[in-house]
Amino acid sequence: MKITFKLFASLTEYLPQQARYTNVVELDVAPDASILQIIEPFGLPPKLVHLVLINGKYVEPEKRMTQTLVEGDVLAIWPPIAGG
Repeated sequence: MKITFKLFASLTEYLPQQARYTNVVELDVAPDASILQIIEPFGLPPKLVHLVLINGKYVEPEKRMTQTLVEGDVLAIWPPIAGG
């Protein structure tokens, strides 16, 4: 099934070179793939996977190992961000 995968801020460096400008990759994933299984091939350091959203809705850390997506979902990930 097809989903949209977005990485933001410093995480864009983990995307394929051609996707870093747009921060978006279209993925074909197994219907039973969890969020962690989807992001594993990108090599994201766990400490940088801070804010995880599916279609704009927050996914709690304890649900990321079991939460699956459906066709057309958008999975977006943000690192911890500090500012002032």
